[in-house]
Amino acid sequence: MSGAAGSDPALSRASQDIAASASARAGIGGAELAARLRAALARPAEPSSDFDLLPDPKPPASALRDAGVLAAFHEDDGRLYLTTRAATMRHHPGQIALPGGKKDPGDKDVIAAALREAREEIGLDPDQLDLLGTLPPHHTITQFSITPLVAIIRGPFTPIAEPGEVAEVFTLPFSHIANPANYRIEGRHWRGLWRAYRVAPYGPYYLWGATARILLGLAQRLSA
Repeated sequence: MSGAAGSDPALSRASQDIAASASARAGIGGAELAARLRAALARPAEPSSDFDLLPDPKPPASALRDAGVLAAFHEDDGRLYLTTRAATMRHHPGQIALPGGKKDPGDKDVIAAALREAREEIGLDPDQLDLLGTLPPHHTITQFSITPLVAIIRGPFTPIAEPGEVAEVFTLPFSHIANPANYRIEGRHWRGLWRAYRVAPYGPYYLWGATARILLGLAQRLSA
């Protein structure tokens, strides 16, 4: 989904301190947070796609695999929990992502997949979540149809990273995530073509790709 800085512990702690400080200064919590997110989810929106910025033809919907991710904001100040994928992961190593993954046969639906993966990846108990709704699916160049689940974390939460999948768990402030002006288009040459994608960097964290596009969709609805 997106790139990230390395997982040096000192850098990670400093980055989390920066994010926590900024979030405390410009945070949003409690009933106001829930009201803004619910209002955003109630606004109509179309599915998004990596292919909106790419020259490639879109794959047929039947070729896409279902996946779910969790955008979980803490009730205290609206900080959003994200992960840096482990460098040993087969797909998207070292990149920033929302907790989540593909729908397994045992999952009832993509919401269940997102909740299961969030528990596995960062130790987030579904009982701590106030589930608000979903964003439209995002279709990726890797042929996934990702449904983002939006929720609020209630009460104290100390993430526990699953070392086989997650190098780091960190937060970004609501003020950064919710402002469409923080998202821009960048690109690079890949496989002989110029590939454009969304980015929303914050300090050492290079938020980009599908994760940035999903969060931009939420930011646009928050600002509508």
